[in-house]
Amino acid sequence: MNTSTTPILSTATQSLLVQECFGPTIQGEGYWAGTLVDFIRLYGCPVGCPWCDTGYAGGGSHLPCERRTIGELVAALQSPRTVISGGEPFLHAGIVALVEAIGKSGRAVSIETSGAFYQPVADWAWVTLSPKQHLSPRYPVRPEIWQRANEVKIVISTGEEVEYYRPYLLPGVPVSLQPEWEERERTLPLTLSLLRNYPRYRLSVQLHKYIQVP
Repeated sequence: MNTSTTPILSTATQSLLVQECFGPTIQGEGYWAGTLVDFIRLYGCPVGCPWCDTGYAGGGSHLPCERRTIGELVAALQSPRTVISGGEPFLHAGIVALVEAIGKSGRAVSIETSGAFYQPVADWAWVTLSPKQHLSPRYPVRPEIWQRANEVKIVISTGEEVEYYRPYLLPGVPVSLQPEWEERERTLPLTLSLLRNYPRYRLSVQLHKYIQVP
């Protein structure tokens, strides 16, 4: 994390298209589950996962959005960590500047991505890769994302996802298996059985949905 106190001048008026911002709340998924965070959910994603829980299964054209400046977004933050999600954050030209501005405010940053798009962000930013190319072959994970990711989160629906992605996984990178929420009565037991076969992986259960916070 960049803790510089240099004033943020050149990027403060740069803007991004935002679906919603909220927090403080609890990160419910992956490595940082259970920690206090703010969310900046950027607008737009073409990947079209059928079980997308942020509204982009059908393209997302019906979703609300507004253009907000980086200065406005940073000024509203309250938690020690900010999660930039979507949609797909790396679609946005201002993502690099946003990450830098949040870092200069003294906060850590996590970015949640499908890996279909990428822009080089600061080394201290945490990148969570949740690959979807098995669902949308037109949007494969970019090779450099496998090298850059700080963790990989695989959503489990059929049970075949782990074998699909195993050739891409790098030693030392934490891997979480997350049951698909809408069919959790089926996918949770399936995920638990997979963990017995892959004991070095972790369970991610979308904690925020169980405790009913945003």
